[in-house]
Amino acid sequence: MNVFNPNFALARDNNAEAKQKKRIIALAPHLVESLYAIGAGDQIIATTAHADYPAAAKNIMVVGNYARLQIEKIIQLKPDVVIAWTTGNPTVDLARLEKYQIKVIYSNPETLEDVAAELRLLGEITGRTEQASKLAEQYLTSLTDIKQRYASQENIKVFYELWSRPIRTVAQKAWPQQQITLCGGVNPFADAKDDYPSVGLEQVLITLPQVVIQPSKSTSGDPDNLNWQQWPHVPAAKNGFVFHPNADKLHRMTTRMLDEVVILCEQIDTARQFYQIQK
Repeated sequence: MNVFNPNFALARDNNAEAKQKKRIIALAPHLVESLYAIGAGDQIIATTAHADYPAAAKNIMVVGNYARLQIEKIIQLKPDVVIAWTTGNPTVDLARLEKYQIKVIYSNPETLEDVAAELRLLGEITGRTEQASKLAEQYLTSLTDIKQRYASQENIKVFYELWSRPIRTVAQKAWPQQQITLCGGVNPFADAKDDYPSVGLEQVLITLPQVVIQPSKSTSGDPDNLNWQQWPHVPAAKNGFVFHPNADKLHRMTTRMLDEVVILCEQIDTARQFYQIQK
């Protein structure tokens, strides 16, 4: 028989309350965004460059970027915990922090589903397990809905222009590659050796992509992007299916990313229906 123990409940509540007072340094924009999403934004005392969402995040002290952390500054701040991004922070600097007995917890989302697991981790760290779990479940439900919506749709050839000089695209387990697959797109370079391979212009053009994705901070695109109107024989250019999703939303491992993916999937589906009619 289960017997309610008020002392245990009180201890658990006190533990959560203590966690909600922890001073956190979050070393990536997606970590800052997710901490705010679960109500823990006020616990962040420092972050890295480009952590700009929500608006309040712009006021947080910056202690480094993807290439270098200000170790001395971090030590002076005396955080209760540093949450680092395994593949987005300099490993040498993180190792130095651990040598100074600073607690470092690592974020390493590798799949779209991992966003939910990360939310739960952050909820545990900050004593906000209920809020984090609720948001995680909502995210997974939305992700499943998108998967089901496009799982049986006809494939469409998609080129993802991550960078133009030199041309760099996505493949394998890259975050945007998973998004393309989710939307029912087929990437001609999906089997490349690297997750973010460089490709030649001729290699791209001969694939005749039906859709081109140029992620940008502006809906009108980035002036450094390729001008696809130079190649009117390419179906994506000929038919106006060059899309410019919000790069910050699409590339960050957060729940907000999924909102942008929904829009991208709808755009790809519009192109899919067009080509089906043209057959």
